[in-house]
Amino acid sequence: MNYILRILLIIFFTINLATSVQSNPSDKLYQKLDLFSDVLNTLSKEYVDEIEQDKVIDSAINGMLQSLDPYSSYMSPEAFKNMNRDTKGEFGGLGIEITMEAGLVKIITPIEGTPADRAGVQAGDYIVKINNKQVKGMSLLDAVKLMRGKVGTSIDITIRRPEVDEEIRFKIKRAIIKIREVSAEVKNNIGYIRLRAFNQQSHSQLIKKINTISNKNITGYILDLRNNPGGLLSQAIKITETFLDGGEIVSTKGRDKNDIKIFNAKKGDSINNKPLIILINQGSASASEIVSGALKDHKRAILLGEKTFGKGSVQSIIPLKNKGGLRLTTAKYYLPSGISIHEKGVEPDITVKRNKDNFKINTKTDNQLNYAIKLLKKS
Repeated sequence: MNYILRILLIIFFTINLATSVQSNPSDKLYQKLDLFSDVLNTLSKEYVDEIEQDKVIDSAINGMLQSLDPYSSYMSPEAFKNMNRDTKGEFGGLGIEITMEAGLVKIITPIEGTPADRAGVQAGDYIVKINNKQVKGMSLLDAVKLMRGKVGTSIDITIRRPEVDEEIRFKIKRAIIKIREVSAEVKNNIGYIRLRAFNQQSHSQLIKKINTISNKNITGYILDLRNNPGGLLSQAIKITETFLDGGEIVSTKGRDKNDIKIFNAKKGDSINNKPLIILINQGSASASEIVSGALKDHKRAILLGEKTFGKGSVQSIIPLKNKGGLRLTTAKYYLPSGISIHEKGVEPDITVKRNKDNFKINTKTDNQLNYAIKLLKKS
């Protein structure tokens, strides 16, 4: 019998032996632990192929975490070592932010300018197959591993899109993903700022862009957070306080209801209280929802577009003895109004559905942006 299996069986046997004396024999927890050891032992003896027991146990741990929510997961020592690369603005892949829903991979948003975006993948799409392999039953990490690969190689993904009867197939070439977080331009004396992510340099880039266009007779601003999947909480707080003179931005509450962290704005409004419209859609998630929700609650901005994704939970990274780690949901975000973002999203003040005919952000077909410009010109 494999060494790992022996250790596990010894542990479970010891637990069961101790609890047979100290606790009620019908205790469900210890019955389940006993069942787990029984199943593991049976697998090692009876399964048609020889199993790699360490991988089976890793999968069991992941399954336990995935049963809680899509954002909790186990990281192997290698994954834990490399976990910071996604927040440095450059990584390999297709260019999509994903989650799990109903056993399928759901696309929160394609990142603008990436292979997935250019191929036509949309926020809200469901990936049902990866290279003709069914996604149903996979963990999120398993799906991610399948989609990652050598830069320049291609991958086939099959999509289910709400309101479209037939499956849609894409062949996408993997690439190094470089995120240009912030861009800005002036449209009819209106400052248009496009924020694509909340990475390490997002706030400093935002301030530079505001300073660049602020002396050009700007009468109002549009902050575009559409298809922005979020990122660092610290950046969300800094970017929110860029438009506030003070007040609460967001709070987090964990299992202990007395453990509340409140984040307040410390700096003044960098655009001198000029009119502000924030563009949002179902691809706006996490940090995007904190910014838009807080500025809506303070009546500092008008939100225009479509309801946001609803990703309002906090994941903590907890190191493990094997040099791996847990990404575990430990708290939820609450807006200044006390409303939780999680699984609810942020509603726009003005709902404008995107034009389905050749819609592309910041082009002539962008009816949401055109509506915002007209609204500011009238104010």
